[in-house]
Amino acid sequence: MRTDLSTRQAKLKWVIVMDADLPAGRQANAAACIAAGVGRHRPQLLGADAEDADGYRHPGLPWAGCSILAADTATLSALRAKAAEKADVLVVDMPENAQNVRVYDQYLEQIAGTKAADLTYCAVSLLGPRNRVDKLVGKLPLLR
Repeated sequence: MRTDLSTRQAKLKWVIVMDADLPAGRQANAAACIAAGVGRHRPQLLGADAEDADGYRHPGLPWAGCSILAADTATLSALRAKAAEKADVLVVDMPENAQNVRVYDQYLEQIAGTKAADLTYCAVSLLGPRNRVDKLVGKLPLLR
């Protein structure tokens, strides 16, 4: 972990690939939920807390940064499947089911009863070696 380098120089890369057709509110929700999942599995991604000149603490943020990319639903599904085969890439996804229920246990039940190939994703996050993640996301555009 080198917090003194540009995120472009970091050997670790984090991206969230978002369904470009989702409304902005659902995109923001998916990004926030996925970021929480990444933080749970890779707490070392968070840098040290910052303190401003008045002594107020600002909790640490991801030192590697995070690019938010856009894709269609078919590309998201293919990307998730391909990334899941890479042992050195953490995949955190948000199936559409997660935004369609209000009770987490119901979400768990729905996922348990759905084959992986039948899931539709709002977003997929990849965290891993820069070269591996770059190869997976190719030339996907930034989300606009």
